[in-house]
Amino acid sequence: MAGKSVETLTADLAEPSTIRCGTDAEGLLAEVLADVVRVEHVPVDSHFFDDLGADSLVMAHFCARVRKRADLPSVSMKDVYHHPTIASLAAALAPPSDTPVEPAQAPVEVGPPASTRQYVLCGTLQVLLLLGYTYLVALGFDQAIEWVAASGNLLDDYLRMVLVGGAIFFAACTLPIAAKWALIGRWKRRRIRVWSLTYLRFWLVKTLVTLNPLVLFAGSPLYVLYLRALGARVGRGVVVLSRHAPVCTDLLTIGDGTVIRKDTYLTGYRARAGWIQTGAITVGRDAFVGEKAVLDIETSIGDGAQLGHVSSLHTGQGIPQGERWHGSPAQPTEANYQAAAPVDCGIGRRAVYTVVQLASALLLYLPLMLGATDLLFEEVPGLAPLFDSGSTAFTSWSFVGVALVTSLVLFFGSALLGLLVVVTLPRLLNLVIEPDKVHRLYGFRYSAHRAIVGLTNRRFFVELFGDSSYIVHYLRCLGYRLSPVVQTGSNFGSQVKHENPYLSSVGSGTVIASGLSIANADYSSTSFRVSRASIGPNNFLGNDIVYPARGRTGDNCLLATKVLVPIDGEIREGVGLLGSPSFEIPRTVDRDARLNHLAAGDESRRQLAAKNRHNLRTMGYWLLARWGYTFGLTLAGFLAASLRPSFGASAIALSEVLLLLFTLVYVAMVERASTGFRGMRPKYCSIYHIDFWRSERFFKMQTGPGLQAAFIGTPLQSWFWRMVGVRLGRRLFDDGCGMSEKNMVTIGDDVTLNAGSFIQCHSQEDYVFKSDRTTVGSGCTIGVGALVHYGVTMGDGAVLAPDSFLMKGEEVPPHARWGGNPAREMPDATADSQVHRDSDDSVGAALAGDK
Repeated sequence: MAGKSVETLTADLAEPSTIRCGTDAEGLLAEVLADVVRVEHVPVDSHFFDDLGADSLVMAHFCARVRKRADLPSVSMKDVYHHPTIASLAAALAPPSDTPVEPAQAPVEVGPPASTRQYVLCGTLQVLLLLGYTYLVALGFDQAIEWVAASGNLLDDYLRMVLVGGAIFFAACTLPIAAKWALIGRWKRRRIRVWSLTYLRFWLVKTLVTLNPLVLFAGSPLYVLYLRALGARVGRGVVVLSRHAPVCTDLLTIGDGTVIRKDTYLTGYRARAGWIQTGAITVGRDAFVGEKAVLDIETSIGDGAQLGHVSSLHTGQGIPQGERWHGSPAQPTEANYQAAAPVDCGIGRRAVYTVVQLASALLLYLPLMLGATDLLFEEVPGLAPLFDSGSTAFTSWSFVGVALVTSLVLFFGSALLGLLVVVTLPRLLNLVIEPDKVHRLYGFRYSAHRAIVGLTNRRFFVELFGDSSYIVHYLRCLGYRLSPVVQTGSNFGSQVKHENPYLSSVGSGTVIASGLSIANADYSSTSFRVSRASIGPNNFLGNDIVYPARGRTGDNCLLATKVLVPIDGEIREGVGLLGSPSFEIPRTVDRDARLNHLAAGDESRRQLAAKNRHNLRTMGYWLLARWGYTFGLTLAGFLAASLRPSFGASAIALSEVLLLLFTLVYVAMVERASTGFRGMRPKYCSIYHIDFWRSERFFKMQTGPGLQAAFIGTPLQSWFWRMVGVRLGRRLFDDGCGMSEKNMVTIGDDVTLNAGSFIQCHSQEDYVFKSDRTTVGSGCTIGVGALVHYGVTMGDGAVLAPDSFLMKGEEVPPHARWGGNPAREMPDATADSQVHRDSDDSVGAALAGDK
């Protein structure tokens, strides 16, 4: 139903007869809302969206104003959507007369933040450790090169490469395990002050454990063996598909036959207000943990229980045996997320699969990579004479010219070859997989399925073609069923992934923002099954959505950011869905509908053509930037090769350090150059306006190489954020947060950002783009996997719980505890008695080791 505009409503409200008297709460709420929407009076039975023409941003401002009034109860956005009139809202918020009012909880005392001296000392030691690790790696490569170069024939070359590759792989896999046991021993419940020397040991072990090559074997029994080697109590037949490796593994227990889907966080620790808190996570037998779930410390899942997709357990929560829960924080549900029936899959099958995986890596992939590198340095024309010139080679123009040509051939040649492979080989592998049929794990079909997942989810091509008309053609080549296509120029964002592209369907006229994951495969501990996932026509999907094969949405739906797509009940059509668990909201609002006419008629075709031309130039700039980085890599490699005869391992170490620094500077310069070094600014426009096209260019250009992952948890990450424009205070602790429009983010002192969190200063809804600034006050904490939207203000000392969605325009009061999807004020569920208070504040205590 079309809503009235605010101007029309003002005229309607001019007659006193339209206003009826209500309770004191009704009058006060109506007074606040009238001030927000800028009208003289608001009838208590007027619908916020249909009659007032308000949108979620307007109502977020209303909620913030209500929370500032001592004479009114707190109101959340969920309350607004469930009770969309003043009368119903006042009635819902009024407590029964016999219900005592609970006093507000005092904020948890966490102690003073670390000093700047500790921050600088820890950062300096982290840099020294990075340099030491770099030299250790360089020394190993130098010895390997010398030994391989001494071979006499092709067979000897291959055998030596197998041995060298195996030695490198073994060292890279075992070093993190050895470091964990030597530096930590067994993880215990405790608190560690960030930037203390005890934290230094924690950071070193965490970095090594999460960057271990064995993490790439998620979904394999080899990955389970890795977790056991780190001290985790993992039962038989467990399947872990998530590459977010647990860190405090001795506090992790997973029972027999349990399945943990991809992108799930169960790290065993959290960062909060300048402290690392470790705690236990227990998952029982035959349990199920859905995709993109978050398990906070001190949580449990009983035998045979389920936690749905895009769901979380907050500290202190536990799912009883056999129950199904979903949502953030999770609550009971009747939905069954475990759809694949178990089959026979013995230990022998798992053992054979593991041996084949290792043999493939050691006998094929690693020798192939080493051989290709050796061939490059031997066969590139004109390169050998330059290397013979010694340390003066890299100063010549010939050296730069050879590197330039080599990088061009490598980058564009590998891109074309990769494109050919991803559109052909997975189609052949898909012939052995039958839809809707249960297949056993760890066989040829499972290997084919995992290969399809890996090959067709190459980020390079999705980032290249995403946010443009050309992503449609690419996804069709992959196997998506998209016909008939209504081209909008923004049908898909730059982050789309799936389990099986040949069973993925998207209806006509649907627009999808970045972060979609089509979960069209189901797993048990012994089997898997692929099924068709169909997204209806004329839908809009926001960011970070997991869409399962059994999703119950049909035509003309809006799926909001981080929404939990329902898999039971009636098919939802013509509505919006928000939250986890989801509830219905208006499909659209008056404000956004005003720009819809730009998406139809002759004008839209002209604007689409102009957008396509702009996007083509953006794709060209993106390829140029990526090739520029490849050129830098090539120069670093050639520099190491030319200096190694004179300086040995030191030359390789020098090139590695220069490459890390080059990565930081290059990524920052490319991102800033994409806006003409002017940064982003708040916008409200159609997707057919050039301001939106420039925003798309900025988002595309900011995706860069991931080498800076080594800087997570160090002061170097803060320097990087400042380089790209974040207004940043002192002593930021960043454990892996992401940001979109960096120059529109303001962060105070001693802020804590957890892994997987994201600060996003924009939103796209159908054909409308909106962005605004976000402020995070001093001492704030943003939990694991949480998302902060645009126009948000978090007061000093506020805490946002894990996996929460803080909606646009929200104002979190100082020292408040918010959580949920959508986020609202909630009691602090963290009992400090659950976490040992081994603070290890001082340098002396840190040097003494863990208690």
